[in-house]
Amino acid sequence: MTLMSSQRRRIAAGALLAAATMVVTTACGGDGGNKTGDKGPKAAAGFNAAVNKVANPSDKKGGELKFIGSQEADSWDPQRGYYGFVWDFARYYTRQLVSFKSEPGTASTELVPDLATDAGKVSADGLTYTFTLKDGVTWEDGKPITSKDIKYGIERIWAQDVISGGPIYLQQVLDPKGEYKGPYKDTSADKLGLKAIETPDDKTIIFKLPVANGDFLQMLAMPAASPVRQDKDTKAKYQLKPFSSGPYKWESYTPNKSIKLVRNDKWDSKTDTIRKALPDKISVTFTTNADDMDNRLVEGEYDLDINATGVGAAARQKVLQQHKGNVDNPQTGFIRYAVFPQTVIPNIECRKAIIYAADSKSLQTARGGPQAGGDIATNMLPPAIKGADAKADPYGKLAGAPDLAKAKEALKACGKPNGFKTTIAVRNNKKIEIATAESLQQSLKAVGIDAQIDQFDGAQTSGIIGSPKVVKDKGYGIIIMGWGADFPSGQGFLQPLVDGRFILQSGNNNFSELNDKAVNGLFDQALKETDPEKAGELYKQINTKVSEAAVYLPFTHEKNIIWRSSRLTNVYTADAYNGRYDYASLGVVK
Repeated sequence: MTLMSSQRRRIAAGALLAAATMVVTTACGGDGGNKTGDKGPKAAAGFNAAVNKVANPSDKKGGELKFIGSQEADSWDPQRGYYGFVWDFARYYTRQLVSFKSEPGTASTELVPDLATDAGKVSADGLTYTFTLKDGVTWEDGKPITSKDIKYGIERIWAQDVISGGPIYLQQVLDPKGEYKGPYKDTSADKLGLKAIETPDDKTIIFKLPVANGDFLQMLAMPAASPVRQDKDTKAKYQLKPFSSGPYKWESYTPNKSIKLVRNDKWDSKTDTIRKALPDKISVTFTTNADDMDNRLVEGEYDLDINATGVGAAARQKVLQQHKGNVDNPQTGFIRYAVFPQTVIPNIECRKAIIYAADSKSLQTARGGPQAGGDIATNMLPPAIKGADAKADPYGKLAGAPDLAKAKEALKACGKPNGFKTTIAVRNNKKIEIATAESLQQSLKAVGIDAQIDQFDGAQTSGIIGSPKVVKDKGYGIIIMGWGADFPSGQGFLQPLVDGRFILQSGNNNFSELNDKAVNGLFDQALKETDPEKAGELYKQINTKVSEAAVYLPFTHEKNIIWRSSRLTNVYTADAYNGRYDYASLGVVK
């Protein structure tokens, strides 16, 4: 997930952990001031009070939950969004056949029925999944949600030329040959021509997979599997006002400025055991000043950092010393890294020179050190994924210092003994990423690699670094990014990053454009494997080959210092959302 993911995605996708605020002045460890005038608890819940457990449990409804963020979404369209915080926020206005359980920690990774009556009936060969929809599930105008709405929403994933971005797992699994052209080019009268999904009646939906995939249910829990009603589909403009199937609907949206959601009075809580829907209103304010955002959170103007990337360096010391009771410091499941597009730096030895010359300790420090930044990462699988090997350190990064001798050997081998010039691409609204780019830039100078930094608009990720053509035209030899698992498996983490079949012309996440037949083939084997341990061994092999290709320089297994408001109720971190707070469960003290 970049995110996201992260996007994603995921993804990446990204993005990650929520930060909350509001508060009343107390002794050390208490809150900041309460400018909203709302009444709230007199003391903070305590350090790490919401890590894998619930802080301030309550079922009280009412009030306005106020988010603030320094990063806009890549898209609010459920089929297009890939940032992690978008997937979390999308639970307010989207539903899926199955979704993640509303529980803290690892319990959140359990899939439970959402729109469906159960988790599906699966054939013995793993190729057919059949679901029945619940009674009483409706759109925001009261019309029933049908199986055809779900099929149509999923079909939109194929329309990458119109609504680019978002995860394409379902496209790869249901139509590996790419025969379907998407609903906007569909010649069938009902625009429901995808053969792999059948809707024999409005309450039944059947998926027929050409090849079994052990993670298919995980894919159906993504926002990309949300229903979309044909008569409400505005194509590329759908992201401006998605039509709600969840407990809240969009009242207003001004891109890069604000969002307002209000209750969807057609949503029936009896059909939804996942979303608490406690606040009466939900608002989001966007700002370009991350430091100012942190201050306004601590002062109580807002409740949460929607991007969930943690308190910045300027406010970190104050928060830890004066308001530690409002702080959580969880693992996020994200890896922060640099990636090297092969179209710009095609020579593997040149890429190895960058990896060897990088100062991993300096990069960790730039990201906030062990507590605020995370542990040094040495390869591209996070600890929670089967197949991860913490001892795999092919470039000696755990030593913390650059290996200048090996860097110079690699430069000589690539025909650039005196170094070369390249460009580092980094999002302009992520101070921590800019600091990371500057750290890397400084390290590379020691071996003659001249890396200029080009900052781009983070909200335009899918059309800039997500466009292989733009990347090549701009000469982006190094891209600073991060990624969290779309779902907890090697497929859910690695495939969008390194499988050549996932390379897209827009909304791409395989920035290196790695397209190795051996890697792709290992994925094919792993996806069919029903034993997680055996699949993990295959993902371990993939990870080794990715390291050998020298297309990634991992920095850290990310941790964040996140702010939690005393005004918030039902606050807990969820592994299903990469250690971020579960937004759909949050309430506020009025």
